[in-house]
Amino acid sequence: MEYIDNMPLMDLMRSEKMTFVQLIIPAESAHRAITYLGQLGLLQFRDLNAKKSPFQRTFVNQVKRCVEMGRKLRYFKDQIHKAGLLLPPLPASQPDTELEEIEIQLAEHEHELIEMNANSEKLRQSYNELLEFKMVLQKASGFLVSSSSHTTDREIELDENVYSNDNHGDTASLIEQEMHSELSNQSGVRFISGIICNSKVLQFERMLFRATRGNMLFNQAVADDEILDPSSNEMVEKIVFVVFFSGEQARTKILKICEAFSANCYPVPEDTTKRRQITQEVLSRLSELETTLDAGLRHRDKALTSIGYHLTKWINMVKTQKAVYDTLNMLNFDVTKKCLVGEGWCPIFAKTKIQEALQRATFDSSSQVGIIFHVMDAVESPPTYFRTNRFTNAFQEIVDAYGVAKYQEANPAVYTIVTFPFLFAVMFGDWGHGICLLLGALVLIARESKLSSQKLGSFMEMLFGGRYVLLLMSIFSIYCGLIYNEFFSVPFHIFGDSAYKCRDATCSDAQTVGLIKYKDPYPFGVDPSWRGSRSELPFLNSLKMKMSILLGVAQMNLGIILSYFNARFFSSSLDIKYQFIPQIIFLNSLFGYLSLLVVVKWCTGSQADLYHVMIYMFLSPFEALGENRLFWGQSVLQRFQGRTYGMLGTSEMGSDDQPDSARERAEEFNFSEVFVHQMIHSIEFVLGAVSNTASYLRLWALSLAHSELSTVFYEKVLLLAWGYENIIIRLVGLAVFAFATAFILLMMETLSAFLHALRLHWVEFQNKFYHGDGYKFMPFSFALLADDED
Repeated sequence: MEYIDNMPLMDLMRSEKMTFVQLIIPAESAHRAITYLGQLGLLQFRDLNAKKSPFQRTFVNQVKRCVEMGRKLRYFKDQIHKAGLLLPPLPASQPDTELEEIEIQLAEHEHELIEMNANSEKLRQSYNELLEFKMVLQKASGFLVSSSSHTTDREIELDENVYSNDNHGDTASLIEQEMHSELSNQSGVRFISGIICNSKVLQFERMLFRATRGNMLFNQAVADDEILDPSSNEMVEKIVFVVFFSGEQARTKILKICEAFSANCYPVPEDTTKRRQITQEVLSRLSELETTLDAGLRHRDKALTSIGYHLTKWINMVKTQKAVYDTLNMLNFDVTKKCLVGEGWCPIFAKTKIQEALQRATFDSSSQVGIIFHVMDAVESPPTYFRTNRFTNAFQEIVDAYGVAKYQEANPAVYTIVTFPFLFAVMFGDWGHGICLLLGALVLIARESKLSSQKLGSFMEMLFGGRYVLLLMSIFSIYCGLIYNEFFSVPFHIFGDSAYKCRDATCSDAQTVGLIKYKDPYPFGVDPSWRGSRSELPFLNSLKMKMSILLGVAQMNLGIILSYFNARFFSSSLDIKYQFIPQIIFLNSLFGYLSLLVVVKWCTGSQADLYHVMIYMFLSPFEALGENRLFWGQSVLQRFQGRTYGMLGTSEMGSDDQPDSARERAEEFNFSEVFVHQMIHSIEFVLGAVSNTASYLRLWALSLAHSELSTVFYEKVLLLAWGYENIIIRLVGLAVFAFATAFILLMMETLSAFLHALRLHWVEFQNKFYHGDGYKFMPFSFALLADDED
């Protein structure tokens, strides 16, 4: 025991030792002190103003200013993205700027940018109107010329539209009379010209027809150029239209319909000379506006580029300053002593660093009074803090997803680093598929520095975060694949010749019959001769099922042993005597004994039926084993276990039977509640030991499913296609095989095995010792600030 107690501590085995500290900071050095602590990132502050609303805190005005500056910076960032500009990289060194100076600069830049955008929007609107006017003049001229030269055809068309309704004879007669005169001299027939979006033109025409009861003529033509929509900032296809009608009432209706459909109407003179003059004026103004717009855009891009040069620095500064004031709002402000009082948690190893940072803050702020830093006693449990690196962080996150370890509790992540990828590989074992995963993991690791600085999608971010988990999973998959002797389900004679050969010359071509063992077993893994034999499936079933039981019992024993180390660390002798010892005895008396029988059967080559042995060990412990005897003394051992099970009596315990330790602590807690809790825990463990052991059979099931699925794709797709002489069929078969391998075996099967391995660790392994009811150490650190601004 002394050797165990004197073993060196691991960084990940138990969380860092924490201490509760109090800070008394003079007001003049508070801001600088909190800033230095944020740069250090090793102190978690406790909110001493939790009962106050955000608007009742001391530094609420400073927080509001930072929020407003953050809004302006987001506005600048959106404008830069809309302009299609790229943010320049942050320069290596920039002169420090005070927050007040940045606030003034941001206000000036925002005012300037808003004014430029407003002017640009007005010019763009004028340009769009002139562009639409130009297209209306061009298209409407064709309609008017066509109307004057083909009056007879237009009259016939109007006759058909008007005379089809007998209730409107007066109106039809008026239009008929007016259409006989020349268009330039018409006094009753008028027209309205304009432009509308292509998506609305069909409904627009129907509404005009219904409103005028068919007494109109609608001409349309597609505009030559698409026009920029200022609301969506997208190019929109437009339609030029000319509506001929009669009467003031119809004109009013048509104008209202145009307004409802957001159709812009433009006046087009009937005189050809006037149309030409107006067209020339419009073209001239368009040219001027294009020049003005280009100059305005260049000026705005120049201003945005200047802002973008400092934008990253400003964003970081505003975020850090807001975080500083938010932290200051968690401190108590003593008005009489003009100081701030803060409390929090820090690791013991960080005390010296924190004191140095506070001394530096006192010196830099020229304060006459130093900052007081002292350790206090705390009632609440300390937070949990593990120092991790790029490799161990992903495994720690897997454990934390189940629950954060209680303070100083044994950390499952130490063992998860090895057991998680190994159990995954047991289900995924194929060294061909493992090589594919290894290549993917190596690509992610090789591009680590580049990908870590980019914003990735949710799936890619998860994959990149688990790159080292993927690396170990692929390595263990190659190892298990070599044991299973499977390369995309194909066996290879990697470690020598098979231990089996043909009995005579008649079976030289046979694969399933006539093979005999003629030398020592295959040196490593499964003999390739099992592939394709009639006993392949029963052999692999038996092998993988027994292997799953052995691995499950070993991992559950590891979990119970870790509960012993937890009990020793927390000096809980009761847990050792009345929880650890009964659990380890029960598990190994039943499933540990089964594992022993499996190993003995493998070593001796016995044909004993283990199902019969385990069942009749309970039903008939005194019955002779016969041919199921595996080792000397087996009957005596099983009879001893049988007598032990028969001696179980009532579960009731009187007060006189209580152990001394329980009687001594009776005043501290309610014994009946503890007794009931332990009884429930005992029943749960007994039932859980059976269900958890059976749960490890998923290793066998998924491994077999992965192997058989690989075999199906290889034999029924690739080999079947390769049996044809047609090159196209072969290529199609190869493509289907590659697709099935990539998306089913390498993606879906990987995810399935990952989730099952996760379940085995969270439930079957961790529930033996891990409480996971702690809370994570969240220090005030600028490095941990969220990427998105509040």
